[in-house]
Amino acid sequence: MKLLAHIKKTILGIREFIAPSYRPERHYMRGPGPACARAKRLEPSASFR
Repeated sequence: MKLLAHIKKTILGIREFIAPSYRPERHYMRGPGPACARAKRLEPSASFR
């Protein structure tokens, strides 16, 4: 059983090297995020300038 697991892991590693499985939804943000919201709350409003 360990031999089959090792063979499977090796084959999957080779496949990933040749044709990586890129999933764009893992690599981009869907909005400005909480840091931007905090920064906007800390800015003085236009009436104080």
